[in-house]
Amino acid sequence: MRNRNILLVILMLVSSIGFSQILKPVKWTFSSYKTSDSTANLYFKAAIDKGWHVYSQFIKGEGPVPTTFAFDKSHDVQFIGKPIEPKGIEEYDPNFEMKLKYFENTVTFIQQIKILSTKAFKVKGTLNFMCCDNKQCLPPDDVPFNFDIAGYTKAVSVSSKDTLAKASNDKISQEAKKDTSSSVKPACANSCQNTEDTHSLWWVFLFSCFWGFVSIFTPCIFPMIPMTISFFLKGSENRHRALFQSIYYGVSIVLISTVPILLLIGTSFLLGKGAVTADFFNWLSTHWIPNILFFLIFFIFAASFFGMFELVLPSKLVNKMDAKADKGGLLGPFFMAFVLVLISFSCTGPIVGMVIVESLSGNNIWHPVIAMFAFSFGFALPFTIFAYFPSILPKSGGWLNSVKVVFGFIELALGLKFLSVADQTYHWRLLDREVYLAMWIVIFFLMGVYLLGKLKFAHDSDMPFLKFPRFLFAVIVFSFVVYMIPGMFGAPLKMLSGWLPPQTTQDFDVRAIVREEVGNASLSSDKGDNDELCDKPKFSDFLTLPHGLKGYFDYDQGMACAKQKNKPIFLDFTGHGCVNCRKMEENVWSDPRVLKLLKEKFIIVTLYVDDKKDLPESEWITSKYDGQVKKTIGKKYADFEISRFNINAQPYNVLLDDKGDTLGKPMGYNSDPEVFISFLENGLKEFTQRSAKNAEK
Repeated sequence: MRNRNILLVILMLVSSIGFSQILKPVKWTFSSYKTSDSTANLYFKAAIDKGWHVYSQFIKGEGPVPTTFAFDKSHDVQFIGKPIEPKGIEEYDPNFEMKLKYFENTVTFIQQIKILSTKAFKVKGTLNFMCCDNKQCLPPDDVPFNFDIAGYTKAVSVSSKDTLAKASNDKISQEAKKDTSSSVKPACANSCQNTEDTHSLWWVFLFSCFWGFVSIFTPCIFPMIPMTISFFLKGSENRHRALFQSIYYGVSIVLISTVPILLLIGTSFLLGKGAVTADFFNWLSTHWIPNILFFLIFFIFAASFFGMFELVLPSKLVNKMDAKADKGGLLGPFFMAFVLVLISFSCTGPIVGMVIVESLSGNNIWHPVIAMFAFSFGFALPFTIFAYFPSILPKSGGWLNSVKVVFGFIELALGLKFLSVADQTYHWRLLDREVYLAMWIVIFFLMGVYLLGKLKFAHDSDMPFLKFPRFLFAVIVFSFVVYMIPGMFGAPLKMLSGWLPPQTTQDFDVRAIVREEVGNASLSSDKGDNDELCDKPKFSDFLTLPHGLKGYFDYDQGMACAKQKNKPIFLDFTGHGCVNCRKMEENVWSDPRVLKLLKEKFIIVTLYVDDKKDLPESEWITSKYDGQVKKTIGKKYADFEISRFNINAQPYNVLLDDKGDTLGKPMGYNSDPEVFISFLENGLKEFTQRSAKNAEK
């Protein structure tokens, strides 16, 4: 240890004598932006020369000097936690004989602040940092900083229907003024200068195009491939007409996908803050009408693929289309494009909704426009190719019909997902997990029987012998059936997490029966906890948590209990129709280490943003985001997530202290339990430090 200290001193002395007046490997720039009327983020960005690195704030032991930030005292501002830093590089440093975290090329530290003054003011201070390369370290350097911050505007009170409604509305509105997560991109109006680098339009285009291409493998889109090929096989002999029709088909897909989004964005800005758009996408993904409609569409397509009937246009319309085909008729390809977009939107709708809300939070308006254009271009391109080269797949009816029948089974199975979403959001309890699983087991078992040639439909050709690829596919399908059977008795079936209804809806669950109650978090087990409010969570008669966890489904109640128990809050924004939420619960929450932390160290508050349960009038809120009255559980907490955290993605997890302040950067979907454990432990550590400081006061 002593030798290491001597080495550090020698390195700094040599550096200061020979190079301190010459080398300036790190250049700092400072900027800020307001994330809401009363909150802002301060950016400390370091541009680091190649070969040099700057160290983390969290260096333990007698190693290099960590980066630190000292702020001048001010009554105009409240600092929310410590500066947030990126992941960086962690590796063993032989010079200091310890594992170190550092940053190369560029790094941005973010300090969240709460604005307490109505007048403009300055935030001043000094940061101290140390930089090294592979041969030398420069002595620690102090860099002063100065931010100009605009004051906040006092909120105008909103009248409500009665006193109780106003109290509830004010409480949510106060929460909406709290710090906005640093994960939200800066809203550069007129005062944002030199902010953190944002993604270029090219990056947005390529990223969105990639996911558009990947989306063809979703259950909503992939089954349309055989229909596309069948349609464009006719007339493919005329290559000039085929080229024109295929290009027109692809352009139609892009226009049909993009133009309505442009109209929705325009409507949102005209009518106020994207309320129309957000409500529309929420309605589309969670309301029973569109979900039942999508289920029926999948069911009809499945019946058609099974040979019950052919999906054809009215004869008069077909004749007109055929008459125009030789002249380059446009109605047929356009209709096919319209059907494709209509069906695919049931899968791409949530992505579109996320992009729209992001565009309404202050980002460059061209980003969501380019993103939607690129996304539609990405999934239109393969269909355009299939339209021009329909012979990519064999023309023989037998092979193509077998493909259609297989997709019929798949559509029949996956169509149940839409019915399940409606069932969960409205709490009908018609399609619980074991009922859903039983139907899947039967459907895929029959698919396996069909692949073996033991089941035949009207349009199937005779199969004199079984080919090996078909046999292999049948083995895979039967293996999948065997995999699902234990799920009837409560097996988690993690491979299907997100597609199945929650395990809490299963009536017979062996795991729940044999689960040890010792160690499970009980809301009434804490000493001195006799508050009936904490003992009886609201909405627990129809909302539950997975893995035997106990928690709350109302923010105010969860916050009150957190204060009483002096525990941090694990705030979970989720939805009944959220596939990734179920994946997180089954694959990450189920980790024993995660369960232990959630049960013992946190108050869990799960807020469903798509639940259709009506609230009593006393709990209605008038949104200060869009001015509308929120009357259901889902609308209330969807508005809360957007208003406070400027995001509407699910899952979205936030750690809060018992005052409602964030304990670090929130977290979205991540399937790595290690990352999630680190997220929980860091928040718990920050909560402990704050509690200790408050105790000293």
